[in-house]
Amino acid sequence: MYAVDLHSHSRFFHAWRGRATRYDAFGLKLNTLAARLRGLDALAVTNHDYSYSAETRFPTIPGIEVSTSDGHVVVVGANPPDRTEVGELSASETVDLAHDRGCAAILAHPYRNSNARNSGADFDAVEINGKNPEHIAKTQQLAKQLDLPLVGGSDAHYLVEVGRAYTKIDADELTPAAVADAIRDGRVTAVTKFGPFDRLVDRAYTRIHAEKKWMESDSVEAAER
Repeated sequence: MYAVDLHSHSRFFHAWRGRATRYDAFGLKLNTLAARLRGLDALAVTNHDYSYSAETRFPTIPGIEVSTSDGHVVVVGANPPDRTEVGELSASETVDLAHDRGCAAILAHPYRNSNARNSGADFDAVEINGKNPEHIAKTQQLAKQLDLPLVGGSDAHYLVEVGRAYTKIDADELTPAAVADAIRDGRVTAVTKFGPFDRLVDRAYTRIHAEKKWMESDSVEAAER
């Protein structure tokens, strides 16, 4: 059994979409350090619309977070797309692309700035997102409705966020292909770790996302309780 954070970013901000910058190497180094300290076994690197990898002492899983026309889809595995264009693919097209490349496709943060849950796409799993603990109950219910397993991903842009949500993966080896196979087979369990500091960070993110109109009013109220 391996503990893997399936959703992280090697940069601190969203500018320069679709390509790596000099910040990625530094961000990845910090995130892998945090993952090790949090007791994780691996970290998936899933930047917005581009795949990034670098030599690290800590195991990483290739991935990409695709900005589809329906919402975000996390793709992880041995051969994710190198780059995608914002809004060019639908959720269903992204899932098909992931499967064609031997990867798993995950419905990311289904209740934040997304309608992908209603797209009819053949996802492999639904994500409990580390930025939105107030969405856990709704996400669990959604996974039951879709008959899909739950996975956890922190959605970390900063090292302090790594590992707030992660996935226990039942696999014989810790390789990108084995991780993707385990997700598709449902041999996964979502885990969350939200301490007082994480709750404080969540309130800050909730206000930011609410100002951008990325969240429904009931989610904002739940986060501020």
